[in-house]
Amino acid sequence: MARKTKQQAQETRQHILDVALRMFSQQGVSSTSLAEIAKAAGVTRGAIYWHFKNKSDLFSEIWELAKPNIDELETEYQAKFPDDPLSVLREILIYVLETTVTEERRRLLMEIIFHKCEFVGEIASVQLVERSLCLENYDRIEKTLRHCMDVNMLPENLNTRRVAVLMRSYISGIMENWLFAPESFDLKNEARQYVAVLLEMCLLCPSLCLQAGETS
Repeated sequence: MARKTKQQAQETRQHILDVALRMFSQQGVSSTSLAEIAKAAGVTRGAIYWHFKNKSDLFSEIWELAKPNIDELETEYQAKFPDDPLSVLREILIYVLETTVTEERRRLLMEIIFHKCEFVGEIASVQLVERSLCLENYDRIEKTLRHCMDVNMLPENLNTRRVAVLMRSYISGIMENWLFAPESFDLKNEARQYVAVLLEMCLLCPSLCLQAGETS
């Protein structure tokens, strides 16, 4: 049998990822074995292990593919809104909410993370990596907030770490609630308003500003 070309190998890899994503979404991560994924994908177990070391490696790859590329988004919106970092932040947050609805791969991944994945056993290593990325996200949000403060678009005494925690929790909470009961509210059409509420809090809420003796 002729060896697969590089393109064929990449297509097989992507097919395995697509099948695994759907199975994790349907059955949960811990209840889905690599053997089941191989059978559903129409490949051998050896093909699975050729592309992925284990289930943790496979799940990590799905996670990476479904995450929005914030660097690319920033570049795109900075070109669209030069010298307006608050609008850049606003559009990125709206994009994150809207694509939870419109992009199937991202929606399935978020559903798995929030409702169908136990970060134990071999999947525990994924949580450790994502935990460090969470801290990096806080730092990134704070950097953006300070940029907005520097150009007088947000209060100069904003507690940036408090706002970063609030912002990430607020966006994640909206996504999690919609994924649990999508019929309960129209996330796609309301995304812009939800982000507007969040940014208004940043602009107007005294509790989000540094108090006497506090440091950000």
